[in-house]
Amino acid sequence: MPDRVARLVFADGTIFRGRSVGAIGTTTGEAVFNTGMTGYQEVLSDPSYCGQIVTMTYPEIGNYGISPQDMESDRAQVSGFVMRDCCEVPSNFRSVESLPAFLARSGIVAIDGVDTRAITRRLRVSGVVNAVISSEDASDAELIARVKQAPSMAGLDLASVVSCAAAYDWDEPSDPKLFGTPIDWPKLPGRPLVVAIDCGIKRNILRLLVSCGFRVRVVPSTTSAADILALKPRGIFLSNGPGDPAAVTSVIASVRELLQTDIPVFGICLGHQILGLAYGATTYKLKFGHRGSNHPIKRLSDGKVEIASHNHGFAVDPKSLPAGVRMSHVNLNDMTCAGIEHTVKKQFSVQYHPEAAPGPADPLYLFRRFAEAVAAA
Repeated sequence: MPDRVARLVFADGTIFRGRSVGAIGTTTGEAVFNTGMTGYQEVLSDPSYCGQIVTMTYPEIGNYGISPQDMESDRAQVSGFVMRDCCEVPSNFRSVESLPAFLARSGIVAIDGVDTRAITRRLRVSGVVNAVISSEDASDAELIARVKQAPSMAGLDLASVVSCAAAYDWDEPSDPKLFGTPIDWPKLPGRPLVVAIDCGIKRNILRLLVSCGFRVRVVPSTTSAADILALKPRGIFLSNGPGDPAAVTSVIASVRELLQTDIPVFGICLGHQILGLAYGATTYKLKFGHRGSNHPIKRLSDGKVEIASHNHGFAVDPKSLPAGVRMSHVNLNDMTCAGIEHTVKKQFSVQYHPEAAPGPADPLYLFRRFAEAVAAA
């Protein structure tokens, strides 16, 4: 039986034709690219990719298959997936199924056999744009019309879409044999409670919080500051997530109230942007964003450079930070803000992902910093 044809269509009429390697259907999303050589399963299951069609720049994807331990959430989250070559016969003792089987089972429309280098160069020059992937029989004109009608990512609150429906406790720690994380975390007496506001939280973040010695309570993004404070947390974590941070107004309002307390606060990615907005700073959309596991970050306190994993399309404007809040890290690729911190209170955040799944372990010290801040509060 011949391969089923799929098309990747941009609003200006550009069409890439390839092979369908996922679910049969048509999907729309913001076209972005990820530069990681590994970690495709973490990308697929990261809620921060909700609403996006992800192009992987590495030429072969799927060679080590799919492993349940590598899921960052309970399902695939991307709108669509684009590859140069999708491996159908993985080689990995941990694999339980192939990538094409996982994509089809998860309802993810995907395409391979296209020039991902050309797609990536296009997005770098023009900036991210909406696109459609289709493995159905619609005409080219119909697909172009569909992508032109798709909403912009700017102004979209997607955190409420991927957030948990009800609060829950998380008690699984990080396994250093699986994730390469160190085991010499500080031992916190009494397992202090950390409340994690779920805007699309990744599982390995939760694992690392438990490994730090915390009890972790995850709450929906719509949870009010009063309800969070009623839990008597010793620390507050602001999670990663998708969409436009300025559109997550209810979370920003809650965090603004929480910042009036002396409870330590730690934010990652969208959580970093929400912290900045709660301080009164502004955010803006990047031309093509930062997505990959190999971005250099400079820590301004001592000049040390970290290599970190990234997934974001917006950034905090450091010029808009108020008095008492400063930029703590900078992305060396484009000098954008990669971290902020309060100069007096124990409140800090980073734009990148220090949880190392996938990616380097350089920034894991941030979890220790949070644990030490809670212990000293």
